[in-house]
Amino acid sequence: MKVLTSAALVTLAFQCAGAQSGQTRTNAGTPDVAKTIKAVADALGMPRTGGPGGALLPEIDVVNRMEIWGSGSSSASGQASKTEYHAALGYNPLAMRLETTRTNPGGAPQHTIQTVRDKYAWNESQLGAGLEPGRGTATPEMAAVKERLLQLWLLPYGVVKAAMAAGDKTTVSLEDGATVLTVPLSGELAGVTLKATLDSKNFITKVVGQTGGGMDIEADYSDYADHGEILTDVKSPGHIVQKRGGATVLDIQIKTWDANNPYLVFPVPENVKNATRQESSKVAEK
Repeated sequence: MKVLTSAALVTLAFQCAGAQSGQTRTNAGTPDVAKTIKAVADALGMPRTGGPGGALLPEIDVVNRMEIWGSGSSSASGQASKTEYHAALGYNPLAMRLETTRTNPGGAPQHTIQTVRDKYAWNESQLGAGLEPGRGTATPEMAAVKERLLQLWLLPYGVVKAAMAAGDKTTVSLEDGATVLTVPLSGELAGVTLKATLDSKNFITKVVGQTGGGMDIEADYSDYADHGEILTDVKSPGHIVQKRGGATVLDIQIKTWDANNPYLVFPVPENVKNATRQESSKVAEK
C-alpha cells in the first residue's frame, strides 16, 4: 500500500493536524479526523521535533523499525501451545520477520521463521536462509503475502501511518461512547479495512482487520508503557491478544519492545524472487 515514508509528507500531516483550531469534536459531536490521528500519534510518542540550540523543527514520525520479544501462547487447529515470540519489523521498506517457538505438552519444540517484504513472502529454516549457498532453506510462500503484511498495519503505529496515507478516506466515529478510526488499506491490501478503537488516553485498544472474507482479524492491546531496554518515550502495548473469528490465536506478554529503530535488514532470497516472478507470469497469462 502507499506509505508515508517521506519525512516531508509525514511532517505535513502532523502540521496540518496540529494547526487546526477548536475542539477535537465537531459541532455534531463527532471527533475531528486529523486531530484524532494526531492525538493517537502523540499518545504513542511517534511525532518528535527539535533542532540546534533548542530551535523547534517541524514534527516528524520517528517510528520505522522495531523489534519485539514476548512469551505466552498461540493456537493452531484449536490447540494452544506455549510460545516464545520474536518479531522484527519495518515500515520502510514494508517488512516483518516473525520467529516463534511453540511447545506442546510432551512434544518437541516447533521453531518457525515467517518473513514478508513488500510483495514477497517466505519461510526460513534459519535466519538468513537462502541468501548464500549452504545457508539453510528459504521456502516461497506467495499466498501468505497479504496476511503477513496485514500484521504490520494491525499494530497501533501501522494504524496511524495508514490513516495518514488514506487521507480523506479515513473516517472517525463514536461507537458505544468510544472513538473509532476507520481506515481503508490499499495496494496489496486493497479491500481490507481497519477499525481501531481508542481509550480515554487516545491509546488504541482494539484493531479489527475487516478482510471481507468472513474471517476478521482482531488485535487487542493493553498495558501501554515504554517497554524498551533503552527508553525512547515511544509507548508500546505490554499485552497483545489476537483473535480470528472470535477465537484467540495469540496471547503474548511483552518482555521488550525496542522502538529505537534497531538495525534490521530483510533481504529477499533469489529463489523467492524467481518463484514470485513465475507466479506473476502465470496469473498474467490467464
